[in-house]
Amino acid sequence: MQERSSGAELAATLRRELNRYSPGEKLPSSRALVERHRVSPVTVSRALAELAAEGLVVTRPGAGVFRAEPRAEAPRPLDTSWQEIALSAEPAADQVPRSVDASGVLATLARPAPGVIELNGGYLHPGLQPERALAAALARAGRRPGAWGRPPVEGVPELRAWFAREIGGPGGALSASDVLVTAGGQNALTAALRALAAPGAPVLVESPTYPGMLAVARASGVRPVPVPIDADGVRTDLLADAFRASGARLFVCQPLFQNPSGVVLAGERRREVLRVARAAGAFVIEDDFARLLGHGDAPALPPTLMAEDRDGTVVHIRSLTKVTSPNLRVGVLAARGPVLDRLRAVQVVDNFFVPGPLQEAALELVGSTAWPRHLRLVAGELAARRNALTAALRTRLPALVERGPGPGTAYGRDRGRPGGLHIPPGGFHLWLRLPDGTDEAALTGAALRAGVAVAAGRPYFAAEPPAGHLRISFAAAAGTGELTEGVRRLRTACQEVGVPVS
Repeated sequence: MQERSSGAELAATLRRELNRYSPGEKLPSSRALVERHRVSPVTVSRALAELAAEGLVVTRPGAGVFRAEPRAEAPRPLDTSWQEIALSAEPAADQVPRSVDASGVLATLARPAPGVIELNGGYLHPGLQPERALAAALARAGRRPGAWGRPPVEGVPELRAWFAREIGGPGGALSASDVLVTAGGQNALTAALRALAAPGAPVLVESPTYPGMLAVARASGVRPVPVPIDADGVRTDLLADAFRASGARLFVCQPLFQNPSGVVLAGERRREVLRVARAAGAFVIEDDFARLLGHGDAPALPPTLMAEDRDGTVVHIRSLTKVTSPNLRVGVLAARGPVLDRLRAVQVVDNFFVPGPLQEAALELVGSTAWPRHLRLVAGELAARRNALTAALRTRLPALVERGPGPGTAYGRDRGRPGGLHIPPGGFHLWLRLPDGTDEAALTGAALRAGVAVAAGRPYFAAEPPAGHLRISFAAAAGTGELTEGVRRLRTACQEVGVPVS
């Protein structure tokens, strides 16, 4: 620290003395500066480097340090005001603006400030990530013959075959040729929306839904049309109405542990979604992001919609990122029929291919003995964290968790349990309905001041929300103790803005 301080002081002294020298004139040698100012050679070197970075001196190896020539006249300030028109102007009056609102996505990607408990994260805490297994898999993958060569644009065949078995189930509804490897689930979702919906077209979405999907849709110039959900998933009667009213040819859904509500699409509605979409001549994008995030006490999971689809209606998205690490951005698109060619074309144009070593590392990981152990660990930890968070909420914020769902928010019900809080058997988060009139922005701001980050509900709705909400994640926190402390801080925030807590 002393050396850095001395370097800054010497730089300030030399900066004042530069006027003694003409442009191009040589400064005293480093040895002379050491003797004159009684500092070390390291201090001199740092001071001269600082002046060089400012453009005040020029260092010529073997010759010395010289005062720099005067700078040319500073360029005029950059004027980017014209971009506001260029980015907003649309060639057709009815075209959907393609502005991008990434606030909902950034809320789960941004790192909280030191000391802030992260209850808004969308990834596992580093302590739950299989870092050792990932490092070993990456090392083995890098030594595989051909790993650094150009992979097939569709993906490494063995990895595609593994995903096909996972998605299609024991019935063998899917083959490796039906699968395209993508750079994670978000990349797959972007490619699917671009491939299946023309700019300006309506796209049916669950309400509420994942903000990243809404951001992709709007950035692609398509119009998200919300379809309400309840405790059994999407309202299929309203889904049929929405197809008729909008003329949409695409529905995007998360049938398993839906984000943010955590609900699972009920059996009868699963069949009805496929029937309604087929009758409308529409595709269903099945975003199966949470398939590997079932909790340790979860019942047997239903098969994918794709495994039950016999008409090529479903385009399936799956990723390894959520259950491993945000850096293992490996996912897939699965589809059957001519739509697969369209998806492949968009994927190739956008990305060429996913790096081969990353695909090989994913294949090494899922084929290792560490993989099932990791899945069991995550399942048990998520159940324990969910229970700890639920208990803390019931103790410190009973007014929030015991509220009835209210009109239009039936997805808040928790059948068979007291109160209105839905306890999901999988996924990362709980979804809380706030009292009428609550200012979400004020509450989340107060929460940050209290030292806890939570996600406001507004970005999860494509249209006006029926009520205010919070999404609280239990995956990114360090452990159950931090979850309990986070709820205590949230109670403080609620009291600050006048939200009833008991």
